[in-house]
Amino acid sequence: MGIGTADVMALRSAILQRNTALRDVAAPSPATNSPGLEGVSAPKGSFASAFQGALQKVNTLQEQEDVATEAYERGEITDIATVAIIQQRASISFEATLQVRNKLMSAYKDIMNMPV
Repeated sequence: MGIGTADVMALRSAILQRNTALRDVAAPSPATNSPGLEGVSAPKGSFASAFQGALQKVNTLQEQEDVATEAYERGEITDIATVAIIQQRASISFEATLQVRNKLMSAYKDIMNMPV
């Protein structure tokens, strides 16, 4: 007894509806121009404070991912789609942070290798 096309299409429709609902909830306010950094206020200070705020947001997303994964493993959460979305958000934010770090390290090396 297999899953029919109608069942797959119904699941797809449900996933798309939840995705749309989650996107609407997570949509940044019009005042925020940086996608993926909702909740990180634009500091008036230095780059270091802005980067610290972004790192705190990434850490929060990683912690939320851990909590959701553990809750799913214990059976407290049965919606795998929600857990997968939380995991992807955490993964993408971490990868973006890693790329920023790599660019900063490259720029630092370039500056250190400049002749004076």
